[in-house]
Amino acid sequence: MFHTTEACGFVRDEAGEATVNWVLLSAGAIVLALAAITLLGDGMEAKSELLATTISERPVGVD
Repeated sequence: MFHTTEACGFVRDEAGEATVNWVLLSAGAIVLALAAITLLGDGMEAKSELLATTISERPVGVD
C-alpha cells in the first residue's frame, strides 16, 4: 500500500528530481523533433515532386 510518507520521501529525494528533469528534457526533444519534421516535411514533399517531374520529362539516351 502506498503511504503519504513514501510520496513525501520521493519528492524530497534528489533521484525524483532527476527523473522529472529527464522526463521534461526528453519530452522537449521529442516536441522539437516533431516540429522540425512537420515544418520540413511540406517543403521536402514539394521539392521531391518537382524532382520527379524533372526526371520523368528528361529524354533518355539522347546526347
